[in-house]
Amino acid sequence: MSKRAEYINWDQYFMGIAMLSAERSKDPNTQVGACIVGEDNRILSVGYNGMPSGCEDDDMPWGRDGSALDSKYMFVCHAELNAILNYRGTGSMKGARAYVTLFPCNECAKAIIQSGITEVIYMSDKYSQSESTLASKKMFDMTGVKYTEYKPSGKRITLDF
Repeated sequence: MSKRAEYINWDQYFMGIAMLSAERSKDPNTQVGACIVGEDNRILSVGYNGMPSGCEDDDMPWGRDGSALDSKYMFVCHAELNAILNYRGTGSMKGARAYVTLFPCNECAKAIIQSGITEVIYMSDKYSQSESTLASKKMFDMTGVKYTEYKPSGKRITLDF
């Protein structure tokens, strides 16, 4: 008997964890997940977009329109930043990879660079022409952070609980 041949590869595994993490988001419009992985393919941290700890979700704005203080944008902590802040390991994230369901904004790009993450694997780049995303790519290019679009392949996995 030989080993099972139809197992998922590392990229499928880690992007799947990022996608599952996104399911924790309470954002009614955009759910984003992140999974940070060390050079040895061990998960360092995960995160999803949501309100900061201690801020009651039901008391915070979730809309996209209105004044700055009446929309979610001034308050929501992005998945990548949450994953970086959730890290409880020893040592740095130097050389790590970040699997994200949405290409990082410029603020998250700065945190990614500063934390030592050297590669971003992203599922969607739906804001590719936004100034925020263009700034992210400029900073990644300047600092040598590699970014690669994840192309789903192989078997389809469905989770039903």
